[in-house]
Amino acid sequence: MPVADQRTPGARWTPFFFLLPFLFFLLLFWVIPLVGGVQMSLHANGLGQAEYVGFAHYKALANDERYFTALRNSFVYTLASVVVIVPLALWLAHLLRATFRRLRPVLTFALLLPALTPPSVLAVLFLMVFHGRNGLLNQLFLMPLGFEPVNWLKDPDFILSGLVLQTVWRWTGFMTFFILAGMEGIPRVYYEAARLATGSRWRQFWHVTLPQLRSVLLFVAVYLVVDGFSLFSGAFVLLGGSGGTADAGLLTVTYVFQKMRFFEYGTASAISVSLLPLMTLALWATFFLRRRTA
Repeated sequence: MPVADQRTPGARWTPFFFLLPFLFFLLLFWVIPLVGGVQMSLHANGLGQAEYVGFAHYKALANDERYFTALRNSFVYTLASVVVIVPLALWLAHLLRATFRRLRPVLTFALLLPALTPPSVLAVLFLMVFHGRNGLLNQLFLMPLGFEPVNWLKDPDFILSGLVLQTVWRWTGFMTFFILAGMEGIPRVYYEAARLATGSRWRQFWHVTLPQLRSVLLFVAVYLVVDGFSLFSGAFVLLGGSGGTADAGLLTVTYVFQKMRFFEYGTASAISVSLLPLMTLALWATFFLRRRTA
């Protein structure tokens, strides 16, 4: 026989009361700017009271080659970041868990340090690393091995790779921290049962660790996807607000900045709004893959 709900009517609304601060800031910093951006994208460029032009800016983007270049670069950049950072962070978390407990806090802090450093500072450091022939990467690694120096910030074949390396340096340690926390939350009884069933550590990792980390890995992937389409400060410092040679490093946020610099606010808003369905599709694909592999 079902038990009647003994809670008072006011108690049922208590969880929603605690959600009010989150909903307020969501409305203030996301919903209202989104509505304002959509409205701005339907009006002509310029300041003040602009003329309503409908979907003219969106139609212009359909014939804008630089817009599609920025989309392609952002997609490749985001995909490369996820493909490199997630396995690397997973491997580092596994190594950290296998190290001595006294060394783990020091190593964890060292990995978190790039994420705690302001992006502009990291970009300046990377500018020293990638700066032409005299950059540290050429001086310490390529030239001593007999390779020709690479102009990372001007050669269109390497500009996007430099941006990816910057992101890998910044976020790998931070993602390692989340994955390590997820590993610490796995009940040890699972490993004991797996150890009795098979002595292979690889099978324990494949059949116990990975399945239990699906939610954490999903969070890491979603975080990197959102960050990939919103990167600005690092690319701005490295490339000076441009897309680099032949727009090889032009990202969508950089292109929005270029449009706003010339007071093309309607076009900039249209670019930003056009990313919303693309990011929604990318996040849906991430959740869909997670459900298929569950």
